[in-house]
Amino acid sequence: MEFTVQQIADLLQGSVEGDNTVKVSTLAKIEEAQAGALAFLSNSKYEPFLYTSGASAVIVAEKLELKKPVAATLIRVEDPYTSFSVLLHYYQTALIASKVGVEEPAFIGAGSQIGDGHYRGAFSYIGQNCTIGENVRIFPQVYIGDSVKIGDNTTIFAGAKLYTNTVVGSNCTIHAGAVLGSDGFGFAPQPDGSYKAIPQIGNVVLGDDVSIGANTTIDCATMGATLIGQGSKIDNLVQVAHNVEVGKHTVIAAQAGISGSAKLGNNCVIAGQAGIVGHISLADKTTVGAQSGVSKTVKEPGTIIQGSPAFDYKQNLRAMTVFRKLPELQRELELLKEKV
Repeated sequence: MEFTVQQIADLLQGSVEGDNTVKVSTLAKIEEAQAGALAFLSNSKYEPFLYTSGASAVIVAEKLELKKPVAATLIRVEDPYTSFSVLLHYYQTALIASKVGVEEPAFIGAGSQIGDGHYRGAFSYIGQNCTIGENVRIFPQVYIGDSVKIGDNTTIFAGAKLYTNTVVGSNCTIHAGAVLGSDGFGFAPQPDGSYKAIPQIGNVVLGDDVSIGANTTIDCATMGATLIGQGSKIDNLVQVAHNVEVGKHTVIAAQAGISGSAKLGNNCVIAGQAGIVGHISLADKTTVGAQSGVSKTVKEPGTIIQGSPAFDYKQNLRAMTVFRKLPELQRELELLKEKV
């Protein structure tokens, strides 16, 4: 795809400084860009590359004052980082939108309906009595079980699996290898020491504008639904257990684990490798630091916690300062004992 600088400036509501007829066909880092590429500058430490970059055009801040002549055409915007993110979104959307029609072999079961403008990749499978909206992209080797519902403009990448009765909202993205609706981890201990599986008859429900990362697993509920709220973003390799409820616009980073029946509020941030025990709640806007273990309910909105077990972030930093000094404190204590 090829665009003029003026077309891009119009899209970003920016202004052009230089030749507005210059054409670009690819996106690149400012330090690596060559002719035909569009780059951006938002971090001042990369400004020296602006004067040497081979890019045909660069997105920069409106207030940037040039220290040297620049060969590239400039697109001036209020926030270069946000503008470049918008451009990446449009670029990715255009690439996905170019996928239309049905590749063979692809299967769709009896009673299933799919809206106009869809794409179904080779070896994709759609079960019976599914309802799938318009402009949905289903990439190769995707499995969609019976009675699944998917909203408009959702993309499901290669190899993802959606079990029976899963519900996915509109404008969602489910990345490769994700599994939605597999059994929750429920086993009843028996007198002989063995475990008997407890049937998991609930489902998974995703709100609109949800993103699920590659190889993430979201278990179905024992009864009812495991819920992921509108606008929430879940990274790769995350485990969400049965009957978990994740609020709106909450983000969960890679390798985090959320145990059964935990409830996360709106606008929470769960950093990488954090673990949250079951049957507790996190208030809105709670932030959980990386590798933290959360074992108690957080009641106060906006709380920041860190550590295992997790507690107040600032107190945790002070505790770590003391912890690092423990060998020295031990030596001092032994010296005092000798003097006594």
